[in-house]
Amino acid sequence: MLQPYTLQFRTTRTWLHAWAIAVCLVLLLAACSPNNNQPDSRANLHQITDEAGRTITVPETVTRFISLAPNLTEIVYAIGAGDGLVGRTTYCNYPPEAKKVEEVGDTLKPSIEKIIALRPQVVFVSTASQLETFTSELNAHHIAVYVTDSRDLQGVFHSIERVADLLKRRPQADELLKQLRARVSTVEEKVKPRPAVTVFYQVSDEPLYTIGHDAFITDLIRRAGGISVTADIPGAWPRYSAESALAANPEAIVLPTGGSMGNANSSVANALQRSPAVAHGRVYKINDDLLSRPGPRSVDGLEELARALHPEVY
Repeated sequence: MLQPYTLQFRTTRTWLHAWAIAVCLVLLLAACSPNNNQPDSRANLHQITDEAGRTITVPETVTRFISLAPNLTEIVYAIGAGDGLVGRTTYCNYPPEAKKVEEVGDTLKPSIEKIIALRPQVVFVSTASQLETFTSELNAHHIAVYVTDSRDLQGVFHSIERVADLLKRRPQADELLKQLRARVSTVEEKVKPRPAVTVFYQVSDEPLYTIGHDAFITDLIRRAGGISVTADIPGAWPRYSAESALAANPEAIVLPTGGSMGNANSSVANALQRSPAVAHGRVYKINDDLLSRPGPRSVDGLEELARALHPEVY
């Protein structure tokens, strides 16, 4: 028969053993749970498709991102997401507060080292041509690259929606788009009854470059009551021969100048000096930033084009 002190010893030992197991379970659960002070950067990920048709993996909530194109920088500020921008290119100069954000180089040759050091979750680029040199390296550091691809004004609006969805700013984007679409409708209603004006859009004079079928500015000219004489040329920014320019006979010439271009492209190319546009004084200088950046200010560019081509309705 067990003595009382022996029974008490065994009961105590059993209780201590159970307590030790419980403590181990608690510690194991704690080790497996996310740390509130050091969240897992790979947690809560999901896949989306960018505008180039690429599947990328991004966090559920994106709080740090870099823009490698001025139009995308303008978009993120226009939808109220500028506080998450941690890096931008030297050309990203609008709005003024963007200039306070750290530079990572220019659009085509950004510093990969700077990008990685800034620890973004997403890098926004405007064309797939920017991808080849650095996508693999960024992917190795779990940095997603999101590509936009705006080829007309509707594409610009689509990009605004997609970026807003990614950054969880859709209500702000919807309000912005409501205002932009209303302004576009006003322009189109004003110019609709007027005969279309043939337009040559001079990207540069020497050598002579213009816009082709894939340039979103071709769509802006059409909406503004014009017809680009180079609208059927394949590509976005084709080089144009002097002979073709001479034969084009545009009624108006648009010189995108000022803005980021400064005084560049401020004179009509020699091949166009005998055109009806020059003969009748229909050469228009419009801020390059409003025309070459497929972002919210494209509508400003549309309005400027419409005023130039159809001053009689303004």
